[in-house]
Amino acid sequence: MAKRTLPYLLEESAAKYPGNILLWERFGDRYEGTTYSEAKQQVHLFAAGLLSLGIQKGDRIALISEGRNAWVIAELGILYTGAINVPISVKVDELADLKFRISHSGCRMAVVSGSQAPKIIAIKNDLPMLENMVVLDDSGRRGPDEITLQNLLQKGKEYLEHHAGLFEETWQGVEENDPANICYTSGTTADPKGIILTHRNYTANVEQACSLLPIPEWYLSLLILPWDHSFAHTAGIYTLMKNGASMASVPIGKTAIETLKNIPIAIKETRPVFLLSVPSLAQNFRKNIEKGIRQKGAKVEALFNKALKAAYAYNGLGFDRGKGWRAVYKPLLLLYDKLLFKKVRENFGGRLEFFIGGGALLDIELQRFFYAIGIPMFQGYGLSEAAPIISANVPRRHKLGSSGTIVANLEVRICDEKGNDLPRGEKGEIVVRGENVMAGYWKNEKATSEALREGWLYTGDLGYLDKDGFLYVLGRFKSLLISNDGEKYSPEGIEEAVCSASRLIDQIMLYNNQSPYTVALVVPNKEALLRHLKANNLAPQSELGQREALKAIEQEIARYREGGEEAGLFPGKWLPAAVGVLGEGFTEQNHLLNSTLKMVRGKIIEAYKPRLDYLFTPEAKDICNKQNMTIISRLEE
Repeated sequence: MAKRTLPYLLEESAAKYPGNILLWERFGDRYEGTTYSEAKQQVHLFAAGLLSLGIQKGDRIALISEGRNAWVIAELGILYTGAINVPISVKVDELADLKFRISHSGCRMAVVSGSQAPKIIAIKNDLPMLENMVVLDDSGRRGPDEITLQNLLQKGKEYLEHHAGLFEETWQGVEENDPANICYTSGTTADPKGIILTHRNYTANVEQACSLLPIPEWYLSLLILPWDHSFAHTAGIYTLMKNGASMASVPIGKTAIETLKNIPIAIKETRPVFLLSVPSLAQNFRKNIEKGIRQKGAKVEALFNKALKAAYAYNGLGFDRGKGWRAVYKPLLLLYDKLLFKKVRENFGGRLEFFIGGGALLDIELQRFFYAIGIPMFQGYGLSEAAPIISANVPRRHKLGSSGTIVANLEVRICDEKGNDLPRGEKGEIVVRGENVMAGYWKNEKATSEALREGWLYTGDLGYLDKDGFLYVLGRFKSLLISNDGEKYSPEGIEEAVCSASRLIDQIMLYNNQSPYTVALVVPNKEALLRHLKANNLAPQSELGQREALKAIEQEIARYREGGEEAGLFPGKWLPAAVGVLGEGFTEQNHLLNSTLKMVRGKIIEAYKPRLDYLFTPEAKDICNKQNMTIISRLEE
């Protein structure tokens, strides 16, 4: 029986699907494919090149590159030698953060793209263990300890000519419980932790993913999430590879913004069957769709909104789609689909069947929207420590608002604060055990013992299982709002709902630290707000314009209060009694979002402490207070 390692996974797929395309990458003005057989050959050369440089089993090698063919070839090349890959996000721009990851893991080598090489050059003099660097793009300039990809592959070719038997012995000697990756957490509250994921962690999670969602070999996915992201890594790269399917990369721009702009073009060119997404991307997709509809005029926009309502009524929560009284909407929906929704889907390549959402909570209203246009966004749940998939909604079984059913061969408990099991339906900490659960944290016994107890992973997430076995994830314990009477509530569902449903609000963070009421920091959508003012013949510099803008923002939140169209969706006491409007958004650059685009609450609270203190004063309860009006007056600056 073959070992359940990642090298064996590639070998088996290359034998079964030699001529299938594994990797699609854009070179020049068109995408070109690399077959499973060709990819395997490149991996062998890469691995052999590393062996010729003295890389041994257990060595650590950092991989810092944008998603592309060479990312996959490099990771597998590292793993074939028995070494451990340390994938690092290209978004880690702080050199001290990068140095910590490379130093803490003890990397002997770094494999980097041309754009990432300067970061390593800037810190290598303070990294005595780092011997050399493989650069995936040849810039023509090279230091004495830099090796080009072509040079490495040539070394690999020569190594295989003389040591083919030793090479086979080396990759076949990799064991299931050997570490494959050390993946670092974002380190939002302390030093990043290095999650040790073994070969079996990954292959088990691939098997678990396939237990929920079978992948035919003709499937293609454009991997728009960072490839070091655990979700894209397992649910994308290795799940597709296991099944003989294809993955495509987004053309890399000169800047991160340029790469983002390449996504719609890449979607049309590659015509993916499914996409992996996170809430922030989903919200951007929705806002772009709505912007396109608005540009067609008021009549089309009104028709689109009617179509959405009809689709919402017909679809229900997914599992009850078209059942009972809902069936009466079917003829109408078929008409709306032909007139509107089909044209929207054509912008996604015309072949996109669904999204799989992960990374954070996905608001149910956002799920309803994508379900309505005929590209459902099925929410899943996981965390890197579980390699990462724990549950997912899938086409054959789903319930909007939930995070789906549990993958096969994974035990799940819901526990109270003392670790006791709670009955089904009660809220508590999600605790899991299975072969996909990490081996521990690299050089951090304290954190390991806190997270892993008798093989069980304590996730730190609040949730419950319903009577049908669907998991509902309510948020992180560390994010909970705590009122002055000690009651706790997760803010993330409210925040996601407001952002996804509102054109005027881009970001919102609720805050309540044992206070009499909840307050919120709001980042407005400046373009939408200016458009709203223009429609009312007002300017942000005038007092009337400032009041109108602030009242419009207030109205977006009032939808969830008593008497509003979404009343009852959330308990009223957790909706903000005072709102602070911000002039700058939460971004990765200002360190208020982490690399997975989640808010870093502690840093936001620290950065806006004076504003938060002000929100608990009587005058701040009027949204048209002086501070907010000043921010609105600067909208056009």
